[in-house]
Amino acid sequence: MSDGQDEAQPPMPSSSAGAAERRPKGRMLRTVALSAAAVAVLAAGVFFAGSRPIPVSVAYPEQNVPVRVFGLGTVEAQVLSKIGFEVGATLTELLADHGDRVSQGQVLARLDAGEQEAKVAKAVAAAEIAEVNIRRAEANLQKAKAVFAQKQVANRRKQTLAGRDIVSQQVAEETLRDEAVANADALVAESELASAKAQLADARAQLQFEQTMLRHRTLVAPYDAIVIARHKEAGSVVNPGEPIFSLVAVGTYWGLAYVDEARAGFIEEGQRVEARRRSTPQQSFAGRVARIGLESDRVTEERRIYVKGDNPPPRIFLGEQVEFWISVATLDKALLVPEAAVQGYDGREGKVWTVEQGRLERRLVAFRHRTEDGRLEIFGGLPEGALVVTQVDPAFKEGRAARVIEAGAP
Repeated sequence: MSDGQDEAQPPMPSSSAGAAERRPKGRMLRTVALSAAAVAVLAAGVFFAGSRPIPVSVAYPEQNVPVRVFGLGTVEAQVLSKIGFEVGATLTELLADHGDRVSQGQVLARLDAGEQEAKVAKAVAAAEIAEVNIRRAEANLQKAKAVFAQKQVANRRKQTLAGRDIVSQQVAEETLRDEAVANADALVAESELASAKAQLADARAQLQFEQTMLRHRTLVAPYDAIVIARHKEAGSVVNPGEPIFSLVAVGTYWGLAYVDEARAGFIEEGQRVEARRRSTPQQSFAGRVARIGLESDRVTEERRIYVKGDNPPPRIFLGEQVEFWISVATLDKALLVPEAAVQGYDGREGKVWTVEQGRLERRLVAFRHRTEDGRLEIFGGLPEGALVVTQVDPAFKEGRAARVIEAGAP
């Protein structure tokens, strides 16, 4: 009986099984609660961080700000000449060398002149012969004029006698003919004299030409100069126009600076320039802008600026690299902002962050000058009382509260 009753009754759940079922549900509720609390804390933190004033540094007006434009260039010479002979021959003498200082008209070199000297002697002889021919033509002319005068007097006499029938008509005609012949001879003598004078002029011109060609065999300095190179040696056969020396006129050294076109707009003749040579960076030299090239480099987009030194160094090396700083302006009062703090800068304008009534704003402003340290002068576009931020933070948003910090403050 007891066994049948046990089989007919269903099993009853125990209290421990109910507790196991309730345990996962409680754990899930606690997890959800903790997650909600964490999200709430995070949201509160984000809200607090976004609402509290962000510290910013701002720019203040500065006084007497120098604006200088940098240019890299070289030492050049305004007057540089490669001189040589106008004729070709063997080089026999060289009287100057690299580094020599020469004066205007000083003999620098000579060519073999034997052949040309012979031509000059021949031209001299031709001129002397022409002079002799002139003297002979003058004597013939005087003789012809004397004969003509005699025939003219005799003809008048015979014509008078023929009118009185003292001499025959034939004699009178012969004397008239003799006078005409004598007149023609005189005219021929005059033409011969003119021809002799023309021949003398030609001989003298030829002599001058040969003498000039002889002088061309002597090379002289065209101006006071320094010899920077000697290209030939004695014994060389040179061609016409082939350079023998390279000369630089004394006092014509200057600097050639290449300046970015974007920075060259404010450069003018006469502005002060500071220069430093690569070989002596500890020394600086002063000068002024002497010339602005009218043609920019189409590849590098640079403008050529020529600088004349006030106190050039005692020894110059052509082609040496030089750094130039050209003073284009001095700003009595300027508000400057780093270029890194400007967005969309196109060389004329860009956007900056400002602090206005304790809030961040973005403003489109105009710029003018750019300083050596990469700061831009704000020229217009700022509202009254706005402060320009100098360091941009990714957390910046328009309308967010901002707190201006002084230089050196935490």
